[in-house]
Amino acid sequence: MNAIPFGSALRKRFGTNSNEPKSDKPLDAAWIVLEAANDLGDHATVEACRRVIDASLNGGLASQSDLHVVSGYFR
Repeated sequence: MNAIPFGSALRKRFGTNSNEPKSDKPLDAAWIVLEAANDLGDHATVEACRRVIDASLNGGLASQSDLHVVSGYFR
């Protein structure tokens, strides 16, 4: 049986290849959570993700509460 990294083990390995360009992790996470929240009809989370995405694309900072929603969505 193959071990599939999940949770914190996967988060630690994500983006560790030095040849890969550095990514905007909150923005990447917000897009992933946005897709899942849309599929599940979670309108509050969709709005939080949109605020994180908008802030990142406009060069601003997202609110800590929105970042908390995005980072804790799959826990």
